Amino acid sequence: MQHDLIAQARTWLAEDPDPETRDELGAIIEAGDTAELAARFAGTLQFGTAGLRGELGAGPMRMNRSVVIRAAAGLAAYLKAQGQEGGLVVIGYDARYKSEDFARDTAAVMTGAGLRAAVLPRPLPTPVLAYAIRHLGAVAGVEVTASHNPPRDNGYKVYLGDGSQIVPPADGEIAAAIAAVGPLDGVARPEDGWQTLGEEVLAAYLARTDAVLAAGSPRTARTVYTAMHGVGTSVLTAAFARAGFPEPVLVTEQAEPDPAFPTVAFPNPEEPGAMDLAFATARRAAPDLIIANDPDADRCAVAVPDTAAEGGWRMLRGDEVGALLAAHLVERGVSGVFAESIVSSSLLGRIAEKAGLGYEETLTGFKWIARVDGLRYGYEEALGYCVDPEGVRDKDGITAALLVAELASVLKEQGRTLLDLLDDLALAHGLHATDQLSVRVEDLTVIADAMARLREQPPTALAGLAVTSAEDLSQGTAALPPTDGLRYHLEGARVIVRPSGTEPKLKCYLEVVVPVTDAAGLPTARARGAELLAGIKRDLATAAGI
Repeated sequence: MQHDLIAQARTWLAEDPDPETRDELGAIIEAGDTAELAARFAGTLQFGTAGLRGELGAGPMRMNRSVVIRAAAGLAAYLKAQGQEGGLVVIGYDARYKSEDFARDTAAVMTGAGLRAAVLPRPLPTPVLAYAIRHLGAVAGVEVTASHNPPRDNGYKVYLGDGSQIVPPADGEIAAAIAAVGPLDGVARPEDGWQTLGEEVLAAYLARTDAVLAAGSPRTARTVYTAMHGVGTSVLTAAFARAGFPEPVLVTEQAEPDPAFPTVAFPNPEEPGAMDLAFATARRAAPDLIIANDPDADRCAVAVPDTAAEGGWRMLRGDEVGALLAAHLVERGVSGVFAESIVSSSLLGRIAEKAGLGYEETLTGFKWIARVDGLRYGYEEALGYCVDPEGVRDKDGITAALLVAELASVLKEQGRTLLDLLDDLALAHGLHATDQLSVRVEDLTVIADAMARLREQPPTALAGLAVTSAEDLSQGTAALPPTDGLRYHLEGARVIVRPSGTEPKLKCYLEVVVPVTDAAGLPTARARGAELLAGIKRDLATAAGI
């Protein structure tokens, strides 16, 4: 067994094109560290609906140039099998370690396979790549990014020619094509022959961002902005300047791309501590709101002044921003369908129904939301908002930031705030309070065990609320394809439990709806909502054994 492992590692080492990972793997072989080899050669990084994502390093269970070349070769074979020989593949990348290398390798493989490849001019937000696919008439797009994952991770996200991320069966067919790739020396990788795009693609994207705003709308909201060490700063500030908003005050420590993400443990605005520097900047600058992007700028976080919050600022939940943007679009008189994933707040459905608009629920992820027929607006609680589906069929943290700033400006002209509008929504539709129980694990069997336990012994009540129905989403429903998840409906509440598709986490999404009749009743309703959420979280953790 040990001999087989070392032989396998030596075979991998012999064809690894990257001196860095060759040295790394050579040292592990030399040290005879079979436990480390076993971890890296336990299988292959699986290509799924999120593409690839994993820790950087040598071996088939890590993200590296060998794995990326195979992924690109498999994608090229898939595209050619679909009759796309000679088609254009656009490639974007963020500022993480190895991102530019992976983008260049992808361009070389596509070129060698008889497709045309075009690479974005520099590290840019993921939505610029999603826009470029349709703008340039490409047959596919690749974005090299690990979004808001830890610094040592990278990833590989694939879009097809409609500008949406891949869904089944394409993901399985691409995975099969990747598995069929032989030795790397059989994959043609010319030194040149692809195009490096100029700034005109970004200029076209920026011109398109204006479309999300109403002509002549107020543009007075003052913002503090953080790119979270990612690629958002130059694009967001350019978009704000074009639109005529005041120049955002930057969180200078996090404004420039830095793959080490030195000021945050996890470069995700939702993680504890990630927004501390933004809050500190806001206390000095006294803006109307804080806007944060994640490192590839496809997510948008919002914080607002709140005298009741510690430090005077409060992060809005993704569900709150999702409802605010929906209400703003309704006020502007838009038509079309509003859509969200099943883990997001049911408030969107109530807003859409009252406005006489279509509404759809999808599985988790913008790969599903973006495919809704007639989509006008889509959002997901994990800070993802699609506000211009004709331009970008994916979440877009730049255009979402513009729309939030417009809404804040409209309210500012009225002497009101985003929190006032949230109160209005609670009075109109009931107080919708959401929270999440999220457990990060080292051992993935913890997640499998928790799911098995809940399937075998489903809870009958949580926080004293009776479970009125339970669904195993792995069976699929009339409206949804199968997915590994559980959904519980309670009296005045809803719970969904699912493994994360991109991180080693078990995620539980909680929502309670508390009736409220007048503004005086809001504090009591909020306290009751918080009490119920805490109780559900406690009882669910016990039921799942986590």
